[in-house]
Amino acid sequence: MNQTAAAGFENLIGYYDPPVQELIVIDEVLSAMVGVEGRYISIKTLRGKKDEIINFLVDPSMDLALQELAKRIFPLCRSFLLINQFVESRSQFENGLVNHAFSAALRAFLLDYQAMVAQLEHQFRLGRLSLQGLWFYCQPMLRSMQALSTVIQKASVNNFTGSAVLNLLQSQAKAMAGDNAVRLLLEKMTQCASRAYMSILERWVYEGVIDDPYGEFFIAEDKSLQKESLTKDYDAKYWRQRYSLKDGIPSFLANSAGTILTTGKYLNVLRECGHNVQVPPSENSKLMSFGSNHHYLECIKAAYNFASGELVNLIKEKYDLTGKLRSIKHYLLLDQGDFLVHFMDIARDELAKKPDEVSVEKLQSLLDLALRTTAAAVDPYHEGLTCIVERSSLLKRLGTFNVTEVNQRDVINNDILEEPVSITGLETFSLSYKAHWPLSIVLSRKALTKYQLIFRFLFHCKHVDRQLCGAWQTHQGVRALNTRGTAISRSSLLCRSMLKFVNSLLHYLTFEVIEPNWHMMYTRLQSANSIDEVIQHHDFFLDKCLRECLLLLPELLKKVERLKSMCLQYAAATQWLISSSIVLHSPDEPKVDSTGAKQSKSGQVLKSTTRNAAVTESILKFEKEFDAELQSLGSILSSSSQAEPYLAHLAKWVLGVKHEHNGL
Repeated sequence: MNQTAAAGFENLIGYYDPPVQELIVIDEVLSAMVGVEGRYISIKTLRGKKDEIINFLVDPSMDLALQELAKRIFPLCRSFLLINQFVESRSQFENGLVNHAFSAALRAFLLDYQAMVAQLEHQFRLGRLSLQGLWFYCQPMLRSMQALSTVIQKASVNNFTGSAVLNLLQSQAKAMAGDNAVRLLLEKMTQCASRAYMSILERWVYEGVIDDPYGEFFIAEDKSLQKESLTKDYDAKYWRQRYSLKDGIPSFLANSAGTILTTGKYLNVLRECGHNVQVPPSENSKLMSFGSNHHYLECIKAAYNFASGELVNLIKEKYDLTGKLRSIKHYLLLDQGDFLVHFMDIARDELAKKPDEVSVEKLQSLLDLALRTTAAAVDPYHEGLTCIVERSSLLKRLGTFNVTEVNQRDVINNDILEEPVSITGLETFSLSYKAHWPLSIVLSRKALTKYQLIFRFLFHCKHVDRQLCGAWQTHQGVRALNTRGTAISRSSLLCRSMLKFVNSLLHYLTFEVIEPNWHMMYTRLQSANSIDEVIQHHDFFLDKCLRECLLLLPELLKKVERLKSMCLQYAAATQWLISSSIVLHSPDEPKVDSTGAKQSKSGQVLKSTTRNAAVTESILKFEKEFDAELQSLGSILSSSSQAEPYLAHLAKWVLGVKHEHNGL
């Protein structure tokens, strides 16, 4: 016998007869099954690159048949050692609750295994156990132990924690679908390991609290984001990023991850509002395990429905969301215009200043006065209205406006949207609205910015309309004269066309865009089942209004702004045009002269100087430029109405203005 090969063994087992060898081998195999070395079976542990390799060595003098039978049982012994090492190492606190629970389940399994070994040893002591019989009894446990050792080796090598352990167990259970006993064991292990995870999940979906000491849960909380940031942060990061999904979602929760995240978010809002956030308990509401009956999914759905319904009712009823939105519509969408007329009258001088010179405090006091002295005084929410004065025109503000949700990044085009040479408070004035928690979730900084863009456009259109109305009144002041065929008559027709254009534009913006879209949103809000649906409907309304109000269509907006600018220039020049065409004479002057005198009812003589070439030329220039721009706008609207059907309404009105002007 080779002495070198036999080194390490005190006495060679080959000296004994085969029956005696078998008894010795059974005894030593039973010891090896619980990790204890014997005289003739030794355990060697080798350090690999990633894990440990456990080898079992037998006395080479052992009977070959006995060696083969013993070697069949060694994988079971090796699995026991691996599992036992995993249990000891993963029971430490830093490995997380899932590993703790998994280790506890493995420890209970090993107790059953050790009880089986003790029973086999008892049979051996009674002389009822052969090595062949030992192999027979070990075979069922061998498959289970090997499956578990495969799992723990993968978990150890990759240092899995939390959901990664659960996913590994579940995938291994599916892989063992052909072996029902092993599959059931792995499913049981998955359920045991998941109990700690499900307890974290239960607190989240029932209370909105993340109780995750080791960072295993798939929902992350960013405590640096506070709810107060909703009124300042344009991106509304609080609502989107305060709670977010992490990588490593358990596979059995993958389809419900979004619902789970949303449920806890809603409960958090309720808790922040001082509302009861405890989901009503029921007999089967515990989420301590999962299984093929998917009962846990029903519990999650029920928790979501409760949280969603409670929050929507709270927002709608206690905080009167629709009332606040209606109030914002009155002021920022000019639905209730009497206060605005009064405000524009009393704030005219202040708004005529340059933006840097405008006093916001004075404008605020004037706004408060206008609100108190008009029908707006009965609105319980008008106190949330505030004045702001921007530092740039609407066009420049649109150039920096990033509407990511409607994919309009290319709206920034400085070649198309040009900054006016000089601007006043009329071009930069805007209103804002103070939205407090939890309404700030819906009325966030982004939403209010969109309201303000629409308001500034409407406000300036109203300003142009008022200026043209003033010009029209100036023309009406000389109706006593027979101005047919004169420059005044032509100017009057031009003023009327400009008024028709601005009124048509305002009609389109209010009755063709804002009103129908508002009613659509209002109807949808009544049936909304969650706060996210409310946000979605509200944002859709604002984005649709922005686009249909031409604020996201640079080419069309440029044309409209150009026409409005021409209307303002004409309105400002009206007084000069009239005064240059009409000369007032006192009653003692001759009533008739060579140019043709006109006498009023009051006895004053009004002398027409309609041959003034400068006046006629100015009016013709205004008329020519206005017609050209109107023609250009009509062409663009007609060609764009196929891609943007809503432009057909505006085209009808604009083309109607053009045809009426040409007819006159």
